[in-house]
Amino acid sequence: MLFNKLLGWFSHDIAIDLGTANTIVMIKGHEILINEPSVVAVKVDKYKDDEILAVGREAKEMVGKTPDNIRAVRPMRDGVIADFNITEKMIRYFIEKAHKRKNFMRPRIMVCVPYGLTSVERKAVKESAMSAGAREVFLIEEPLAAAIGAGLPIQEPQGSLVVDIGGGTTEIGVLSLGGLVISRSIRTAGDKIDGAIIEYVRKKFNLLIGDRTAEEIKIDIGSAAPLDEILVKQVKGRDQISGLLSTIEITSEDIRDAIKDHIKEMGNALKSVLEVVPPDLAGDIVENGIVLTGGGALIRNLDKYFSEMVKLPVYVGDEPLLAVAKGTGKAMENMSVLEKIIANS
Repeated sequence: MLFNKLLGWFSHDIAIDLGTANTIVMIKGHEILINEPSVVAVKVDKYKDDEILAVGREAKEMVGKTPDNIRAVRPMRDGVIADFNITEKMIRYFIEKAHKRKNFMRPRIMVCVPYGLTSVERKAVKESAMSAGAREVFLIEEPLAAAIGAGLPIQEPQGSLVVDIGGGTTEIGVLSLGGLVISRSIRTAGDKIDGAIIEYVRKKFNLLIGDRTAEEIKIDIGSAAPLDEILVKQVKGRDQISGLLSTIEITSEDIRDAIKDHIKEMGNALKSVLEVVPPDLAGDIVENGIVLTGGGALIRNLDKYFSEMVKLPVYVGDEPLLAVAKGTGKAMENMSVLEKIIANS
């Protein structure tokens, strides 16, 4: 016990938002140190172990552009570990980068995970972090972390509702008195929206585009409800009929049509949670509204779309991309929150 306390004095606690699209790392008491894509570039060699060439932003630049012997891998899929070995190497890389050295005291790590992970999936996350050099690993569920990061009064005896839209999952949580009262996780989020854009462009324009281009389209002109002014973007790709490279113009109305089914699915999930909220908490949510976090919250007019669908005020939280990471970091600093997490991990 004394040895563990001494270790705690000399090591930094680390909070990690291990996202499908991006990984964000904070050291306890500090601002965000790392915010990079959850991508690893691997050189494949059938005669020896695969070699890690790049991690994060540098690896993402290689997506869709690598020769046969190099793979750009996203080891997280739908919010869970798809490749244990690569995930472990990615976490180790980010821990070492956060400490700016390779020889460090083994830190305590808190990792944010989607609500409703199976015991096998939770064990995989813990083992991956332990293998990467952690002394202890705690898990915090994404809706709770998002609510803390968005500054919602979750410790108070009143209801708060947060919708966190990440790359792999959309997390919906009703919180009160420091815990989740109701929560739901669906595997419809940013990646599925990107896929819908790829399919739409292929069917309507006979143009083949990749994941990176689809994401750029979503960010630049994506919308969930009609805009005051239609946005237009030029998109380059390969014509699937002629095989030649081609450029088309696509509008925000096209993208709204492309993603409407996935946006509706997220809205229906929100409605299903609202339908089972206890009456006393429902009154608080009617008064306080719903807060959106995560990268998906930045889709234009998504707050307006949800508001019209559920007939409640909906707001985009401050710095929605960082809400989960900041909430995970704050939970690591707040021992009363940490004790609850330890009990539930």
